[in-house]
Amino acid sequence: MLTSQEGFVTHLESAIDGTRLDARREATVHQDRPLWVRYDLPRVREALPREALRSRPPTLWRYRELLPFPLEKEPLTLFEQCTPLLRVDRLGGALGLNQLAIKDESRLPTGSFKDRGMAMAVNMALHFGRKRLVVPTNGNAGGSLAAYAAAAGAEAYVFMPRDAPGPNVLECLRAGARTYLVDGLIGDCGKIAREVAAARDGFDLSTLNEPYRIEGKKTMGLELAEQSGWNLPDVVVYPTGGGTGLIGMWKAFLELRELGWLSSASLPRMVAVQSDGCAPIVRAFLAGGRFAEPWQNAQSSAAGIRVPAAIGDFMILAALRESGGCAAQVEDSRIQEWQRLATRHTGLALCPEAGACVGAVLQLRESGLIQQKDRVVIFNTASAHKYDRVVPPELPVVDPAKPILPQL
Repeated sequence: MLTSQEGFVTHLESAIDGTRLDARREATVHQDRPLWVRYDLPRVREALPREALRSRPPTLWRYRELLPFPLEKEPLTLFEQCTPLLRVDRLGGALGLNQLAIKDESRLPTGSFKDRGMAMAVNMALHFGRKRLVVPTNGNAGGSLAAYAAAAGAEAYVFMPRDAPGPNVLECLRAGARTYLVDGLIGDCGKIAREVAAARDGFDLSTLNEPYRIEGKKTMGLELAEQSGWNLPDVVVYPTGGGTGLIGMWKAFLELRELGWLSSASLPRMVAVQSDGCAPIVRAFLAGGRFAEPWQNAQSSAAGIRVPAAIGDFMILAALRESGGCAAQVEDSRIQEWQRLATRHTGLALCPEAGACVGAVLQLRESGLIQQKDRVVIFNTASAHKYDRVVPPELPVVDPAKPILPQL
């Protein structure tokens, strides 16, 4: 066990079979499956009264006792602020809900929720003496790693599909990351990243390939609980690719319940949202399987949920079932329609993945799995601006030399 000065981590634990590992040593996976970080929660309860959080700065580091980075060290930070939980009544009305909120992760340093995981993983990599960092990505994780590596003076190697959104590619290049486009999907990027990490003594920050990104993502759940007055919503609707955020939030809720910080023992029903172009978790959930078979010929206009195979598939499925939640598959061809619907009712620049969540809420309202009275939270995992490619060609062009107004 680490000392109080180091933190409250007791050990690492294999998610597949419960094997305990030493948290003081660098670790990645066990039997090719993810690890949990475990804490001495009774000691955390004694050391940190819930009310003490009120006086702390509004960043994810306010939860230091529930994070793995040693307490005696100052973390590298780009000011990962707490993101707002915004009540959106007009959109709620359009979706048939009395209480709908959006947790807007686009306010983070690089404009996406990936900063939570990278802030933790990069700090832990630096703690273990690593200065060469490698990641496969559909886009946002690469931009996030590039930023944190630049701030740390570390090397970053980023591998992303060749059709990744242009803004993601540019932010990697601007930050000095060694950026490579791969003629394939995220799984192909992951294979190359593992090979490069092994050959170049790099630390592989692939989703759930090390235990620390999940701890950073966990702070979404901690914040949601605090912002909800420690009375969690009924339903959390989350776009799911690799699933780190959903798994991390569920871990946070269980830890908060054990700490006794929640006002109610009931936890949210977790909803994993995928596209009909890539829905391995939905298929496995409906089939009652523990694991998900890889999805062939994966396609989606929402890059973040185009993940044919997730190393944490069994962790995602367990969270859905333990919470009484479900997995929802939406029509990929309608994602932009739902994005526009949400933005026109909220003014928020919702990403395609959040657009898919809007479609899922509509679908679950129609089926009765979400009730009008339910308190529902959708996660906007990134800014829509990170996905822009070109100006739509159908926009009218006005000639300033002609003294007539364009037809409205």
